[in-house]
Amino acid sequence: MPAYTYHALDPQGQTQNGVLEGDSERAVRQMLRKRSLIPMRVELVSKTSNSILHKELWASRVFSSNALTLWTRQLAELIKAGLPLERALNALSSEAPNQRARDLVASIRSEVNAGATFAKSLEPHPKEFSGIYRASIAAGEQSGQLGLVLTRLAGDLEAQNLLQSKVLQALLYPAIVSLIALFIVLFLLTYVVPQVAHVFTSSQHQLPLLTTVMLNVSSFLLNEWWVLLLGLLTASYAGTQALKNESLKARFDAWLLLTPIVGPLVRGYNAARFANTLSTLVGAGVPILKALQSCCQILSNQAMKNDMLQALVMVREGAPLGLALGERGRMPGMLPMFARLGEQTGRLPDMLERAAEQLSSDVQRKALQLATILEPLLIVAMGGLVMLIVLSIMMPIIELNQLVK
Repeated sequence: MPAYTYHALDPQGQTQNGVLEGDSERAVRQMLRKRSLIPMRVELVSKTSNSILHKELWASRVFSSNALTLWTRQLAELIKAGLPLERALNALSSEAPNQRARDLVASIRSEVNAGATFAKSLEPHPKEFSGIYRASIAAGEQSGQLGLVLTRLAGDLEAQNLLQSKVLQALLYPAIVSLIALFIVLFLLTYVVPQVAHVFTSSQHQLPLLTTVMLNVSSFLLNEWWVLLLGLLTASYAGTQALKNESLKARFDAWLLLTPIVGPLVRGYNAARFANTLSTLVGAGVPILKALQSCCQILSNQAMKNDMLQALVMVREGAPLGLALGERGRMPGMLPMFARLGEQTGRLPDMLERAAEQLSSDVQRKALQLATILEPLLIVAMGGLVMLIVLSIMMPIIELNQLVK
């Protein structure tokens, strides 16, 4: 049955919005009246491109990363249990945690009921379901293994979410320490130093160089802070615009990969996501060329993305996947090695999945090592800055005491 968006008034005079399925607009109006609602407007979903539903669903993501993983896992279990897709979507719609999610699933279900494939019904929602997600669904429908593909998709999403959370957790403490250190230094320079500045300026004695520097810095932050803010905003805007140029971004990303600490972390993170996604697509039955083309889009590093596009050309010309992946040398050697083993044994999806697991573990270990190194360095740096500020205050006081004696 088609889905209709409605705007109605409840007995308290409040506006109610939502989606209902019915044979016709008249049937939907009758259903609303049975719910003690007064229908103000009822429109077919496919014809409401400018409706409130459209604005609400596409203004921001309905599913977070974890919510999409859970939804995919639930749908997979329902399909594997033998439930038809339409009934599975209906069950998930009724169990949706909020109205926006309920409306989204209902609109997908209405497209499926109208005869569209599941993958086709997901196309109007690109913010919720990526191109890789839709390609996997399409391959699952074509092969008749939709439940299995959904299970692999859920596992892939879980692995990506776990990797991101582990990296963020490892770097969270250094980020908090840096933020606290910044606030402490700003407080000392903008409040403590000015409080004792009049003691120094009233004396005819020449101030130490360190004290003079700190007083100038304090005066600049208090009086010329807008210059610093404007400079930071300008630099941020210029950097953002420069990175929109693919050539400049590729150069910057290539340089980033050569840095001693951040480079291996960026390389491993991108390689892990690439291997995991390629494993999912190939396992779902997506042709290798189409799978490679889709996987290139998830790489955040432009230099690695360009390398994989070259690898795609090599595979199209007949080169083995393992050789193509290792041609430029930016991908970790583990990935081409496992790809070659997968091609030789005929178990490419399994080998790529193993490579993704090992790369993810390596990224987590490196992120933890980076956090372990940053923690003491940040503490030492914060202590050093505080010590300089305290010394700039104490040195003239000590000199004044000696003159008094």
